[in-house]
Amino acid sequence: MAGLHVHSVLVTGANRGLGLGFVQHFLRMPNPPQWIFATCRDPKGQRAQDLQNLASKHPNLVIIALEIADPASIKAAAAKVEECLGSSGLNLLINNAGMVKPKMLEAETLEDMTETYTTNTVGPLLMGQAFLPLLKKAAQGSPGSGLSCSKAAIVNISSIGGSIASAFGWELIQVTSYRCSKAALNMLSKCQSLAYKEHGILCVALHPGWVQTDLGSSAGVTVDDSVQGMLKVLSSLSEKDTGTFLDWEGNVIPW
Repeated sequence: MAGLHVHSVLVTGANRGLGLGFVQHFLRMPNPPQWIFATCRDPKGQRAQDLQNLASKHPNLVIIALEIADPASIKAAAAKVEECLGSSGLNLLINNAGMVKPKMLEAETLEDMTETYTTNTVGPLLMGQAFLPLLKKAAQGSPGSGLSCSKAAIVNISSIGGSIASAFGWELIQVTSYRCSKAALNMLSKCQSLAYKEHGILCVALHPGWVQTDLGSSAGVTVDDSVQGMLKVLSSLSEKDTGTFLDWEGNVIPW
């Protein structure tokens, strides 16, 4: 990852799947970030065991409790991160935490849609708001006038399932509430890119591929390959790419 040099990064949903993969890749970099903030609901629980093991070996890895659907939890996490960073800002915010309820369209409920939308769309909105001061600080403290992920960026992990133009995989899996939430997340990414550009913050929506995770399936790309690909894409992004929807290989995905 020659082009990606960040002093600090925060990854949500970091106890498994893609989130854990991001943490592992950042730790393996030749010049790893000085601060890697890994958030999950229950840092001391069994499901965060892999993260706990990594944190015991790497002093630059800080695990923070975060409930993505709880504004108070998000504010508390932002305060903790600010406390750790001191006078420096946060370079990279990766909104990775997500959920899916595998249901047919006729089985979707108000509760399903609300819970999925709150986690997958409202969560990243609130995260962007809460961490904006730290992202601004990072942008102000970085040399150069352009945008980049090494300077200050919000990366929203989206899905081609949220592409209205492609409606990819409908025959395989409908997951309407998930698709709607990711289509909305794509619009949020565009809105963030327009609102935060003046502050020097790049914003992008990324489709990680159909990944072998709890949210994906046993077919498709491995977590390792997906994360490596996404980090390569992030290292190459500049001002012209803010507000775009790309996949893990850098291809533009239709809205």
